[in-house]
Amino acid sequence: MATPIVLVEHPAEHVLFDGALTCDVVLPARFDTGARVVMQATSEALLKGLAIAEDVRGDDPDERKEATPTQQRIEAKLDLVLSLLGRLARRHEGAPPPTALRWSHRGMRLDATSQVACTEGAPGIVVVQPAAWLSDQIELPVVVLAQVEGSHGLHHLWLQFEALNAGLAEAMDRHLFRLHRRQIAEARQSQQAGRA
Repeated sequence: MATPIVLVEHPAEHVLFDGALTCDVVLPARFDTGARVVMQATSEALLKGLAIAEDVRGDDPDERKEATPTQQRIEAKLDLVLSLLGRLARRHEGAPPPTALRWSHRGMRLDATSQVACTEGAPGIVVVQPAAWLSDQIELPVVVLAQVEGSHGLHHLWLQFEALNAGLAEAMDRHLFRLHRRQIAEARQSQQAGRA
């Protein structure tokens, strides 16, 4: 789903996104205040597994046509099972709400409907479901750069990644690249549909 870019004028916007590959997406996400140990290896493993699964699945519709009907049925059944497992997990844990966010390798801006009680420089964890089709989450250690009340009842919260290990940082960069590539493909499809 193409996500409109929300333009926000704030110095934190430049710190996190100037000159960086940036993705604007809506994903389940939340910010939890307070410092705690984050199992970065778990988030790294999830992103690496997601990369393998998405590379095999192929996001390009032309690539998917090459799959046999049997492969397509198996993939559809697997999607249904993953969706069911995700719903069951959300009942027990409580999934983060869908949140518009801007994401780069430096950090994120969450555009939430409610303000978070936090101060500039406070440590915390951002929890994100990196793929709509997989109801699992990654946790990333962050520091609050800024928070302002925006228009339309949104609250903008800028979070800078802190102390990411090299493996998690690389896996996240690969994930961001795939998201960015998907956004470009969706924009092209929209333009072609508009011309037709």
